Amino acid sequence: MALPSLATPEQLQAYVPGVSVPAESAELALRIASAAIRRETRQTLTFVENDEVVLEGGERVLALPQRPVVVDVDHPLTVVEIPDGTGLEVPAVENRDYIRQGSELRRGEPLYDLSRTMGWPWARPLGIWADRVRVIYSHGYQADEVPDELVGVCLDLAAATLANPRRLRSESAGATSVTYTVETFGTGSLTADHRRILRDFKRTVLSVRQS
Repeated sequence: MALPSLATPEQLQAYVPGVSVPAESAELALRIASAAIRRETRQTLTFVENDEVVLEGGERVLALPQRPVVVDVDHPLTVVEIPDGTGLEVPAVENRDYIRQGSELRRGEPLYDLSRTMGWPWARPLGIWADRVRVIYSHGYQADEVPDELVGVCLDLAAATLANPRRLRSESAGATSVTYTVETFGTGSLTADHRRILRDFKRTVLSVRQS
């Protein structure tokens, strides 16, 4: 199923006042822009409920792939450790077996934390997760909660796509000549400023190890 765009046609119309944007063109430009943002950040960004992943453990910190992590009464976080070769599945409980800090699930520090957060099972290096960990969690932004920075980049890219869909540097019509800046190359072309804005939302290649 296609993910929804990070901005709406109504927002795009307001972003380009004085220009009438057909609904189909707006929706396509926003989809292209949203795909470029997701590709750059390696994040879904849109809210996803009860997503299941199996991650490689073996370290003290387990990083969940998608942000922000949403945990509340309606969206519980389920964590199950799967030690290789044991046939066991061991549920892990927040604040008993691990501490959650943002999108990271952390075991205890070996030097001072002698609680159950030291890891599973016994006779293993202290403070690490089991070999594999299955996590079911919700993540992302609801439609009315998408940060302004993401909406702004999405609208800027979509407007550029509509203004210069063929990615021309310049074009002429009779005696009139128009030269486009890099920022209006369109079709999902992120600028250096866009990438700086998206940096805080980005997941690096090495931050999460899928099992």
